[in-house]
Amino acid sequence: MSVGVAFLDQLTKVSARAFLRGRDPVNVLGDYVRLTYLENPGMAFGIRVGGPAFFTVFASLASLVVLIYLFRLRSERSGVRVALALVFGGAVGNLIDRLLYGQVVDFIEFGVGEFRWPVFNVADSAVTIGMILLMVLVLTDHRDELSEAGTVPPNSKS
Repeated sequence: MSVGVAFLDQLTKVSARAFLRGRDPVNVLGDYVRLTYLENPGMAFGIRVGGPAFFTVFASLASLVVLIYLFRLRSERSGVRVALALVFGGAVGNLIDRLLYGQVVDFIEFGVGEFRWPVFNVADSAVTIGMILLMVLVLTDHRDELSEAGTVPPNSKS
């Protein structure tokens, strides 16, 4: 799955470079969804702390940590593996951009009127979805453990 995410990410970024660079935003669903080419030297959603070398090292270390967890948890529930595979594939997709270009191509934009979500890419989406899935799985697993031990708080819903 990680290879598929990284491949799809790179394929969409190659397409964005070829068809969107130097163009005005392209409306896909009115003004709500549009394709907007942006070269992002920072982290996800344009966050900037440090320089390109910092982000490359950080992304490399983060990818290595996720890969180690993915390997260690290979016998875990499939949901955990899927979540980590999404995170790893997204991290690798953006790492490829950092290594080749020193920055990441973003091109997906959502918004209503003046309220616009920061421009992002497939890799960012995979990392975000993977992290949300992982948090849900960890929280529900923890609830299941509390429930089995008979220590679920009385006001909580099971």
